Amino acid sequence: ALAFQAPHPSLSPLLHSDVTFVVGREQQKVFAHRCVLACRCQAFRGMLTQVPVGSQDSSSSVPPQGPFILGNVQPEVFLAVIEFLYTNSVTLNSHIVLEVLTSSVEYGLQDLCKLCVKFIKDTLSVEQVCEALQAAVTYGQTDLQQHCLAFIEGCTAAVVRTQGFRELSDVVLTRVLRSDRLAVDELDLVQAVREWAHVSSAVLERPVPEVAALPVQELRLPLLAPSELVTLESHNQQDLLIPVESIVAAWRAHALRKGSGVPSRLCRPRRGTRPRDHHRHLEPHAK
Repeated sequence: ALAFQAPHPSLSPLLHSDVTFVVGREQQKVFAHRCVLACRCQAFRGMLTQVPVGSQDSSSSVPPQGPFILGNVQPEVFLAVIEFLYTNSVTLNSHIVLEVLTSSVEYGLQDLCKLCVKFIKDTLSVEQVCEALQAAVTYGQTDLQQHCLAFIEGCTAAVVRTQGFRELSDVVLTRVLRSDRLAVDELDLVQAVREWAHVSSAVLERPVPEVAALPVQELRLPLLAPSELVTLESHNQQDLLIPVESIVAAWRAHALRKGSGVPSRLCRPRRGTRPRDHHRHLEPHAK
């Protein structure tokens, strides 16, 4: 039988269940069976078994009375975990799948983790891809990371306008910016990073140059035309997003008509970079 949630009294789940969880801010009651949870999940086995203080004999363990309070998880997410433990399958939707993935890692449920990853890959959207990428990096899901990055490369211009993009960590954003296959022009990418930096600065209560220190190293300023660099310098005076030496290096590339002194990756046009006349001077350096 599956676990019951907030049942009607006539269903009498307590007649057969022997453990109760109080889940989420809603304090929703979820009823289950200790033997099923303990057999299927080591984390629940530890939660549901308690050895008396001073006892060295694990056979003398006694079950905690409960109920168990789980205030930091949504009831729908916890019920998905319980469903998996009872049936080895799970009902997912885009609203809960990332939190179920988090729970699968916390509870050590590798098979549930795989089901979540498959669902995410099958239903990935522009609005959710950055959040999925952040979760993939956090939980070491290499295959999902690659899938999310490929998705971002295919529709970059739309992705950089999402709230999820603005909520990326600096490490994950830096990883995205290293790609040659981003389908967006560099000028638009600079603006997207500037917006990201201002959001991160407000959330973390740290200066813009500090929160953006890693990502701005991946902006390919030598690709911008002189008039665009002038505008960028004007904006930069207001928030100091980009180190002065990076702007100077971009101007030097224009003056010398080559990328001397600039890392080769910063002179390489991305897939979505709009052509500028001076790019032909950078090409030999990029090869």
